[in-house]
Amino acid sequence: MKTVSEMTGLPVDAAMRELWLQIPRMALLVVMACSALFGAPRPVMAADPASATGRPADRALGGPAPANGQGRYALTHGGIERHYLVRLPASAPPAGQRWPVVLVLHGGGGDGPITEKTTGFTPRGQREGFVVVYPEGTGRFANHLLTWNAGHCCGQAMQRRVDDVGFMSALIDKLLADYPIDPKRVYVTGISNGGMMAHRVGRELPEKVAAIATVVAGLFGDEKPPAVGVSALMINGGLDVSVPVAGGAPGGRFAEAWDGTRLLPATGQAAFWAAANRCAGEPEVTRQDVVQRTRYRCPAGREVELIVLADHPHGWPGGVAGSRLGATPSRSLDASDEIWAFFKRQHASSPADRP
Repeated sequence: MKTVSEMTGLPVDAAMRELWLQIPRMALLVVMACSALFGAPRPVMAADPASATGRPADRALGGPAPANGQGRYALTHGGIERHYLVRLPASAPPAGQRWPVVLVLHGGGGDGPITEKTTGFTPRGQREGFVVVYPEGTGRFANHLLTWNAGHCCGQAMQRRVDDVGFMSALIDKLLADYPIDPKRVYVTGISNGGMMAHRVGRELPEKVAAIATVVAGLFGDEKPPAVGVSALMINGGLDVSVPVAGGAPGGRFAEAWDGTRLLPATGQAAFWAAANRCAGEPEVTRQDVVQRTRYRCPAGREVELIVLADHPHGWPGGVAGSRLGATPSRSLDASDEIWAFFKRQHASSPADRP
């Protein structure tokens, strides 16, 4: 008989977490089955669907764009039904203007609702007037323990070579069609495996994004540079054992989800984007307490910056842990505030004007 880990293709602790997540669902199914057998005056439903499913009350899939922005929607790509959450600002864009959009990619084993909670991007978007979208990867379960095919990581998405770049491209097109979004202000960020996927989107879809930002992610050294430059912000942690700031073999609880390729140091990913944007000279390095910033001298309209937090483990700085087993994030910097401040300065220009 196969173990739970073998059936899910995930590490033992992640697989056990999925079992715990399934318990309330199974209980709800039992109640519903009993109601069907013995009769009930009305359907049994939790007051808040999230209490029964572990996910928000955003179950409508397909159909037109939601009027209020509170929706979990489906998009079929490559024969796979993919999902994404949409969160709109509190008010319409000013006359003659369009909203920016930030796509936030979950880490390996995560999903949209977890990332919405850990990053806190939704209330920022509502306050500051940008759309937030939480795309979801794939896995053996439809809604949980999902991964992205970032090349050398992670899990089933990597093993099955899922076309996540194609999905992201199709999703951006759909968002532009469904909402008043500025095509020159499309931004992608992500954590861990999602950060690696943000790197890949920047490399392979540079004509569709104005900037990327990655959190506790990295590159491997065999990536091809993009055809045109894309501004990039990278945030890494000095205490991170899953994606070591010094590079090398991945570690942590999910090391087996990778293909074994060694990581570049965090400075290597910054150098990659500095070269892609034709930044020149030595970068400027500043330190304030535990925060080290490396800023490159780039052409007008392009920025490349690496931030290393000496006191930060594997997680979202300034956010909350993604699970009970997750490390407590650093409070030395709020990644969401830092990323949005960076994105606000970036606007995509025509390919002819970009480095």
